Amino acid sequence: MPLWLKRSIQIFSGLILLVIVIFIGLAMYVSANKKELQAAITKELNKNLNGNLTIETIEPTFLKGFPNVSVSLKKVEIKDSLWNIHHHSLLTAGDLDISVNTMALLKGTIEIRKVTINDASIYLYTDSNGYSNTSVFKKKPEKEPEVKEESSSATQIRRFDLNAVRFILDNRKGNKLFLFAIQDFSGKIDYPSSGWKADVNLKTLVRSLAFNTKRGSFVKDKLLEGKMDISYNEKAGMIEVKPNTLNIGTDPFILGAKFKLSKDPVEFSISVEAPHILWKNASALLAPNITSRLNMFNLNKPIFAKAIIEGNMGAGGDPSIFVKARIKDNTLTGFGGVVDNCNFAGVYTNNFINGKGYTDENSAIKLYHFSGSYKELPFTIDTVFIHNLDKPVATGIFKSQFNVAKLGTLLGTDVLNFTKGTADVKLNYSADIVDFKLNKPMLTGTINVKNADVSYVPRNVNFKNTSIFLDFKGPDLLIHDIRLQSGKSVVFMDGSVKNFLNLYYNSPEKILLNWRMHSPDLYLGDFLAFLGTRKNRVPVKSKNKSNSFATQINTMLEKGNAEINLRVDKVHYSKFTGTNATADVFLSENGLSLKNVSLKHGGGLIKLNGKLQQNGRLNNFALNTVVSNVNISNFFYSFDNFGLESPTYKNLRGSFFTKTNITGSIDGQGKLIPRSMNGNVSFDLKKGALVNYNAVKSIGKFAFPFRNLDNITFDNLNGNFDINGRLVTIKPMMINSSLLNMNLAGVYATTGKGTNILLDVPLRNPKKDEDIIDKQELKERRMKGIVVHILATDGEDGKIKFKLVGKKDKEN
Repeated sequence: MPLWLKRSIQIFSGLILLVIVIFIGLAMYVSANKKELQAAITKELNKNLNGNLTIETIEPTFLKGFPNVSVSLKKVEIKDSLWNIHHHSLLTAGDLDISVNTMALLKGTIEIRKVTINDASIYLYTDSNGYSNTSVFKKKPEKEPEVKEESSSATQIRRFDLNAVRFILDNRKGNKLFLFAIQDFSGKIDYPSSGWKADVNLKTLVRSLAFNTKRGSFVKDKLLEGKMDISYNEKAGMIEVKPNTLNIGTDPFILGAKFKLSKDPVEFSISVEAPHILWKNASALLAPNITSRLNMFNLNKPIFAKAIIEGNMGAGGDPSIFVKARIKDNTLTGFGGVVDNCNFAGVYTNNFINGKGYTDENSAIKLYHFSGSYKELPFTIDTVFIHNLDKPVATGIFKSQFNVAKLGTLLGTDVLNFTKGTADVKLNYSADIVDFKLNKPMLTGTINVKNADVSYVPRNVNFKNTSIFLDFKGPDLLIHDIRLQSGKSVVFMDGSVKNFLNLYYNSPEKILLNWRMHSPDLYLGDFLAFLGTRKNRVPVKSKNKSNSFATQINTMLEKGNAEINLRVDKVHYSKFTGTNATADVFLSENGLSLKNVSLKHGGGLIKLNGKLQQNGRLNNFALNTVVSNVNISNFFYSFDNFGLESPTYKNLRGSFFTKTNITGSIDGQGKLIPRSMNGNVSFDLKKGALVNYNAVKSIGKFAFPFRNLDNITFDNLNGNFDINGRLVTIKPMMINSSLLNMNLAGVYATTGKGTNILLDVPLRNPKKDEDIIDKQELKERRMKGIVVHILATDGEDGKIKFKLVGKKDKEN
């Protein structure tokens, strides 16, 4: 072995031996002076206390702190001066280990380098008057900062280690309760000129973090674990926890905080950021009153969230809470529905209006640039604003463009079934939130539907190329530019509904629509389905719950009322065609009412008023009509001869005038129910003619062989009929024609048997009196000569049979 190496080993071994000897000597010194050392340590620790620190026993633990001298303090307790009143010790520790600087000890001074606390309780108590047991620590007098980086103060602690420590901050004045079950709280402390810095390892279970015990705890029963960088600036009186990643439960957070000790009460600001966390996990970290509100929603994918909590340790109540979040390509559940492909940025604050307090009433949620898809309907909302979480109200501007065929996913297809078309929606809404659902939103804005094909399923009515523009104005609904096409009919409409939204939500059956309608061509046959029996709506299966929106729409369409001012260029029904038609129509659940109906037909004018009431499969009607100067042949043709078998429109000529007051029934196809008509008809036929009427010709060819039976003319024919089912009572009337004159009265059966009409026919040829101008003379000559009495009755073949009767038979 080289000599230099041998000498080095000898020197090194000597140094080690010297240290061992010194350390053994120190151990012997500590053991020999245990009572004095305990008293010195107690005295040192009590220097800056306004109270009392007690240590039951002190034992040397040399190897723990080598090369420093370590001692273990058993059953350590720190009490403030008012402990006898509140009985909350600031510190009770079963085992407190202190490592003391060896060199300082040799000089006769105590310099604590490390403190280890095991199985302990730290209780920071503040009573309702604001007194705190932390007053046990004396305040240091202000002094100039030292130039040296490290202070030589004997009370500086370089390292600390807390295990199984229960930390409690109980502020009765501020209603605050912090309770931590610390499993590990360890680190080292440096002392720069500004104050101190600590690098900390933390693992603790948060039992309570209640900034207001009336509201409940934040982060309750969550494990908090990670590293912390803590510094104290003595001049600013500020403790700062620099942002660092910690785990709260299973989720990583970036946590930072500031505590301003120079303020009374102490002010704090805590920042908690979660880069990737589930919504439910994030809301569960907040106080129950906030959690219950945020749980109005749920998002099934992780989100970014950040919360800033600011307040003080005084009696100021809740702290200020500001939360912001970013959501991308997520699924939102809330407001009673599910939104897919959801994107938005959101914030929550409990201080919406400064000075109004940190309360639910002054809380708000804002969701910016909200977009998504609800039941396959894409939409955007610039800002969703929910204010006053005590009685939450949501507002925003809803925008959407979609194919209306997708409305089936929202409305179902058993009321309105859309198959094509587009919709453009822009609505400002305001709605209460009840049981986490939007309740009766108030709307302003527009809905524009174009080129839509839709079926009203309960009535089996189909509309093509439909357009509609809905304009919500406050409580009212204005409806513009409606185009409906069903079959060959095209209808243009606009109108309004007063107090629409209120009635829609509360009493849809009371809705009254005011319509103005115009049609160039209206074919009533296209709408006959409204006369048929309404199809029952298929109930929604219970597992999907009731579609309230579809139910309200269905109720409104079926039970709501409408007042319509109608103008039609041409109206068609079966063989009837009218022009320049106008009408006031009132629609209700049970039928319709017609007023001021006027239209041109057959060169004349028809006016009517009436009602149509649906009663099961029948539709009962009541009509009052006035027909003026209508071509009688066209008139009878258009209405299928009004059920008469003879004469028909082919036999009639002339200008027809009539007034009717009748009731009756029609079926679901618009056809008259046989024998259902009742009422009164009066008529006047001017310049009329009976052409090729076989019933007259069959008798006339024998009775009047030299008269024109093919064209029997009437200068003025009028009469009055009472209708009772299939029987028509002809009140006495005088007929003056080119063939003959006659008086008649009786009963005519439109179908079946029952005809019994008596005719008084003078055989005198009316041609002989053509030159007589005097009306009185004509009347006197009219019945002169031979008068034939004819009875029209039922024949065996079902046709009318005419037979001569005597005057005596007539009187009987």
